[in-house]
Amino acid sequence: MNSLSQKRLVHFLGEELAIPAASIALALRHCQETPNLLPMILWQYGLVTLQQLDQIFDWLETA
Repeated sequence: MNSLSQKRLVHFLGEELAIPAASIALALRHCQETPNLLPMILWQYGLVTLQQLDQIFDWLETA
């Protein structure tokens, strides 16, 4: 995932799913080496629901 894609994903997470910036920042710190895992890390830490995770994957498919 390039930096532009990651920025777009972060924007989607904050604006569309209303995930707090602190939660996104926490997940970003935990996936610095593997940014493709950001959605899974958000879910693993309980920062998004399974429904939100599905929405993220749907968004990633079309982005």
